[in-house]
Order: sequence, then structure tokens, then C-alpha cells
Amino acid sequence: MADMGSFREAVTAWAAGGPGDPAIALAARLPVRAAVLLEGPSDAAAVGALAASRGRDLAAEGVCVLPMGGAMSVGRFARLLGPLGLGLRLTGLCDEAERPYYARALDRAGAAQRPFFVCAADLEDELIRALGVARVEELVRAEGDLRALETFLRQPAQQGRTAQRQLRRFLGTKKGRKIRYGRVLVEALDPGSTPAPLEDLLTSL
Repeated sequence: MADMGSFREAVTAWAAGGPGDPAIALAARLPVRAAVLLEGPSDAAAVGALAASRGRDLAAEGVCVLPMGGAMSVGRFARLLGPLGLGLRLTGLCDEAERPYYARALDRAGAAQRPFFVCAADLEDELIRALGVARVEELVRAEGDLRALETFLRQPAQQGRTAQRQLRRFLGTKKGRKIRYGRVLVEALDPGSTPAPLEDLLTSL
């Protein structure tokens, strides 16, 4: 039976140069009404965790949460999925530094009016600021990563950086860590403390 995961895989293959027919057929069968374009799987983990904490099943609502494999892919995905392609409603997250690139890409795809939500540095930075350094360090300890963090902090390159920047960098030092902490950090948020870009994204869906 077709599911949103199958659609996500078909769209990813289409964006990589494969045929579009599988994605087009799945979009009609599911049906899909919206696509959340995200830079990578850690962002998708965070969005999924927040939706679950609010009792929402985005796939059942016809929303495809789609990691693009890098911000530079937004133009290609927007063209395939937006007004010039499948006609889905588009939204997503981007970093402040990438805002102009996203704006140009969406404009070229005929989707300039579709709202994207902007993180100051990136989503991990937003989550660390929302939780506070001490709480994030508690979570790192609970996840069994304290020794790895202590080793990381001894590196010369980390000297002189703020604790927040160190933690943000630490989350990206091992494959899969950012994905895991995308979920862990969101699940640790207190009610009302969700970073505005993430809260506004979910509210918009």
C-alpha cells in the first residue's frame, strides 16, 4: 500500500533526475496536499517530534516532510512540487544566511508567496537557545555522550567559543548525531518554549 514514505522516496528520485511518473501517481493516490521542504534529516526529525508531541500525524493529514539533502536543492524541489509542478502547497525552514537564495528559488518556481520560516543560524541553534546550555548538557549526559563532548571541548579549535557555539558544533561532529538530537531536543522543550520558526511552521500546516 502506498504511503507518504513511498512518495518521499519517489520525489527524491525525481529531483535526482529520475522519472516523475511514480511521484505524480502517488501524489494523486494518497493524496498529498503540502510539502515541507527541509535542508536535512535532522530538521525532519525535529518537525516530526514536535508534530507527535501535539498529537498530529502529518502524513495522515497529507503533509510530506521532505529532507532535500542540502539547501541548494530548494529550487529543484520547489519547481517539481510547487505551482509549476504538482501544485502542492509549499513551506519549510531555512537559515537566515540562505534566505535570499530561497527567495530567488521560490520566485523562479512560481511560489514566491509561499511562506518559509527562518532560523537565525540553524534549527539546532534555535533549540539550544530555547533550552539553555545547562539543559542541553544534561540531555547530552542522559544520551551517553558526555565523554564525547568533553573530548570535543578539549580541541584547540573550540577554545574561545561560547558554550552555545560549542554545543551546536558538537551535534554535527558524528554521523546521525544531529538527527538523534533533533528529536531529543524537541522532546525536552517545555510548553511554550518552542522556537518561533518551528512553532510557526507547524501552526501553518
